[in-house]
Amino acid sequence: MKTLRPTSFDVAERAGVSQSTVSRALRNSPGVNAETRARVSAAARELGYVVDRHASSLRLKSSETIALVTICRPGEDRSAINPFYFALLGSIAAATSARGFNLLVSFQENADNFRADFVASGLADAMIVIGTTSNRPAWKYFAEAQASGLDFVCWGSPGSPFHWMRSENDIGGQLAAEHFIRTGRRHIAFIGPQQSPQRQFDERRDGFTAALGLHGIAPVVAEPPAAADRHAQGVAAVHALLEAHPETDAIFAASDMLALGVLQGLKDAGRRVPDDVALIGFDGIRAGTLADPALTTLEPDLDAAGEALVAMALEDDEHTRSGTRIPVHLVVRGTA
Repeated sequence: MKTLRPTSFDVAERAGVSQSTVSRALRNSPGVNAETRARVSAAARELGYVVDRHASSLRLKSSETIALVTICRPGEDRSAINPFYFALLGSIAAATSARGFNLLVSFQENADNFRADFVASGLADAMIVIGTTSNRPAWKYFAEAQASGLDFVCWGSPGSPFHWMRSENDIGGQLAAEHFIRTGRRHIAFIGPQQSPQRQFDERRDGFTAALGLHGIAPVVAEPPAAADRHAQGVAAVHALLEAHPETDAIFAASDMLALGVLQGLKDAGRRVPDDVALIGFDGIRAGTLADPALTTLEPDLDAAGEALVAMALEDDEHTRSGTRIPVHLVVRGTA
């Protein structure tokens, strides 16, 4: 039987802290107190875990580079990519740099530039894939690449057969529902794709509807119509929602970009936010803080996500941590 080498996730479990705390503690970050650093160091020693890019306990490094593939929509201007992915890219870059590695970033959108052999060709020691799941040919390509033996980890992939990490989406949905109930909302809706390979949207909706069900409320579930982007989908979706259900007093949108479109649509319809309709998004993108009113959102811990993705890519050869969840918290601002 093969013995699995310890990972930073194992150290986290032994020390009773998060994986991101392990990463920060072992690089002596000032944000980790002395007692926690000592506990993490002790757990690492007990397990034989060493953070050293030249250590024999890690796979042999040659390039000291991590490849990051960002999947885009075909023809999409790079400046139009969902800001969430740029924020996640920044967190991955910071975690990569903290380990002394370089980051190779590849934007891919169609068969002309699909590539998954960065590790096999020696250009990188590990690969991470993030980006939109609306580009189904891209994910089909990467599924076939993984089946052929090319290895990588993903954020928010369509699920099996990928080695993936996601936010605690169902918990985020529960938090949104509980906030609406606590603030007296009763005519509640969810706006989000229902036929998307993006499992996150289903998880957010299911957590939301289950939590409302405990209070005897069945939310209206609205499918955004086809449109150029998530913002445009949100505008169109809320127009249709209000026409069919004018009594709506709260909306949970499956992403912040959808929510920002919903906010615009509510203003177009003459609805005051949050007086007439409260609104919550999901992702914690910076654009939400600039909206008027500022967007209430479920925010994933992106620092933890970046560090955990890098750790999975470099350490978790047996994929024992596939399915890792990153915590989210409710950030209450002007829209709710």
